[in-house]
Amino acid sequence: MNGKWKTIFLLVAITLLTIFLRFYSIKSTPPGLYPDEAMNGNNAIEALRAGQFKIFYPENNGREGLFINIQAMFLKLFGAPNINPEPWMLRIPSAIFGTLTVLGLYFLGRQLFNNRAIALLASFLLATSFWHINFSRIGFRAIMAPFFLTWAIYFILLSFRKINKLTPMPYSSFLPIIGGVVYGLGFYSYIAYRATPLIIALILILFLREHGLHKTLKIGALFTIAAIIVAVPLGMFFLENPGDFLGRTSQISIFNSPTPIRDLAINILKTGGMFNILGDYNWRHNISGSPQLFWPVGILFLFGILTGIKNIYKNHEDKIVSIILFSWLIVTALPVVVSNEGLPHALRAIIMIPPVFVLSALGGVNLYKWIRTKKIPGKLISAGCWLLFVCLATQSFYSYFIVWAKNLNTKGAFAQNYVDMGHLLNRLPEDSNKYVIVKAQGTDVRGIPMPTQTIMFITNSFLPEERKKKNIFYITPGKEGEIPENSSTFTLD
Repeated sequence: MNGKWKTIFLLVAITLLTIFLRFYSIKSTPPGLYPDEAMNGNNAIEALRAGQFKIFYPENNGREGLFINIQAMFLKLFGAPNINPEPWMLRIPSAIFGTLTVLGLYFLGRQLFNNRAIALLASFLLATSFWHINFSRIGFRAIMAPFFLTWAIYFILLSFRKINKLTPMPYSSFLPIIGGVVYGLGFYSYIAYRATPLIIALILILFLREHGLHKTLKIGALFTIAAIIVAVPLGMFFLENPGDFLGRTSQISIFNSPTPIRDLAINILKTGGMFNILGDYNWRHNISGSPQLFWPVGILFLFGILTGIKNIYKNHEDKIVSIILFSWLIVTALPVVVSNEGLPHALRAIIMIPPVFVLSALGGVNLYKWIRTKKIPGKLISAGCWLLFVCLATQSFYSYFIVWAKNLNTKGAFAQNYVDMGHLLNRLPEDSNKYVIVKAQGTDVRGIPMPTQTIMFITNSFLPEERKKKNIFYITPGKEGEIPENSSTFTLD
């Protein structure tokens, strides 16, 4: 088997592994349904019923609308809003975006290094990453951010490569436009994405010397114009609703702290240590406290950082690649370290994932080359590598589906008890009065605390007309006197 077909075979195998780890048992894993996910689903069902899909959904501290609108299409595909929906219906889009990100990282790796081994290893390490698997199976919009940025940077790098080869004008112009469209869509994904123009600007500056002013301006202009056109509707919304632009970010900023410099230093240490020392403590995001990288990958990441630093002092091409990867890490870490909530924070750091695994792959390939220089039989080295790959794939399955998914803390983190209550309500006769006393605290959503969203989604009772039809009533403490006799009552703590 020649090199090209071997690469195709391995990429297909990695893709199949990616699909398995992101879709296997998705109807039951993760358990429960976190209210933030449910809020997305309820807005999606409302959009389907009204036929009005919003650019921005202001409830629950505000969310860009693209992911919710995509979820709405999948809910419709599965029969909503005419059936009682299930959590997995909201999570299928995440699994798709996660899978396509793994594929995109291979192509990006090829553009960065022109090295199949680094590209394949990067995509494999991402495919088997608990960090990425987890968010590829939760109905959060943030999973789109690494997808859009990975593919956007791929297209802008491809544009420079093609224009250097005197590719025909329509084709060479089409590539940066595609990249700009993809990049512009990323602004509809997650608030942390708004820091990424710094990365794009740096890439253009880096290529200015190599490709000249004319070519760089052409690619940069086409890319930027396309991105702006795509992002304009969201920008217009924020101009009309400036309070929604920052949302909750201003509430959790270190600049609201009496000691912002001290907090920033601590946050940088926590975020830097999340890869190999102490990771996110939130069971919804991680196996509480575990490093975000499995220790062999964490070691490769450190080797990759050292290799990248070394490359900065080498030839021009390696220097550019290292600067791009390090700038990606630093810029996307900014929204994390300037926040003062729940650090280390795996979700807020999600856009750091692609460069982390590219650098890990760089470290892995260079470590392999170094080992090959020693007097170790080649077959033994190859056997060791394949054993490592099997261990990584096995460990990813074990850590996610056995250790994490079956832990009682995970069920609590995803409000499994709220889902159970919702299913119990569904089993009661529709014409019987059912009252839910909401004692749980949370952000107010149309007069009812946020935690209620999970039950509303499971029972399809977010809209007033559905509640009336199903005789489901949500009341806050102190109003128990309004409950008629012979009603079924539930308490949401």
